[in-house]
Amino acid sequence: MAIKRKTVELRQGDIIDIEEYHDGKYGAPGKKRQKKKKPTKEQMEAVNRMNRAKRCRQKMLQYITEEDYFGTWTYRKEERPGNMKEALKHFSKAIRKVRENYHKSGYELFWFRNIEQGTKGAWHIHFVINRIPGAAEIITDAWPHGATYITKIRNGRVYDEDFTLLASYMTKDEKTREKKQDGTKEKPRLKEASYNTSRNMPLPDPHVDKLERWKKEVKPKKGYYIINLYEGINPITGYKYRKYTMIRLDRRERIESKSRRYRKNQGKRKKRKRTRRTSCPVCSNRSNNRICRKPDGKKLHGKPDKGNI
Repeated sequence: MAIKRKTVELRQGDIIDIEEYHDGKYGAPGKKRQKKKKPTKEQMEAVNRMNRAKRCRQKMLQYITEEDYFGTWTYRKEERPGNMKEALKHFSKAIRKVRENYHKSGYELFWFRNIEQGTKGAWHIHFVINRIPGAAEIITDAWPHGATYITKIRNGRVYDEDFTLLASYMTKDEKTREKKQDGTKEKPRLKEASYNTSRNMPLPDPHVDKLERWKKEVKPKKGYYIINLYEGINPITGYKYRKYTMIRLDRRERIESKSRRYRKNQGKRKKRKRTRRTSCPVCSNRSNNRICRKPDGKKLHGKPDKGNI
């Protein structure tokens, strides 16, 4: 059976996200080929939830650092929205103000948000935003409906180095159920949720390789270390799969790189090229032209002979 490795390089190669798996088109070992079946609604929801969290994590690794902000906008009880449509309008208006202030300061805004309504009726908005000088004041002033709570991602309770916990927290919905200490699942805490991100965060295309055999042990690439490794068994094919992330040992925070789209110099006026003023060799009048001209552009006199200069 073919073994595939899907690699996504983030932050210009500083972070490498890898998936290794057996090609599912060959079926499970020791079983006959079965008729193709449509996945159930529950199966599709589980796959969509997993892919949403994966893309959220990869975008955070590409555009967000641990020094950026994780925060919450809350509502006063008398200003709670009547439905999700109204909450979306409140967020759109607030994030527009934040974006305008970021652009005035010469920075581009990257944001993630999840609008949530609890089972008891309370509304709040979780967000992740790239930090710039004065960002806390900008974010606070943009929200008039209640309180604003902001902290650096590395100081938050859902922080880990590859943003797995934060991505799962930001993409949770009304069907997410957390596990208790005894292994059982809690009741859903959300009545409704809406996750989205800014549209200016494209991801690089993955590179797919075919492997000759399944390696029992994963070793980091030279100059990298592995921060997260997960191995499991595909319930449909019965074959193993694994996911892991590698980070460069001597990586640098490229705040002014293309991945952060730093725009400090945008909008500056170009310097005007000054021309050297010379004097006419015939009449010694100072002019930008070697020969004096009339207002209509015609020459006042011809070029001088070499002997007269």
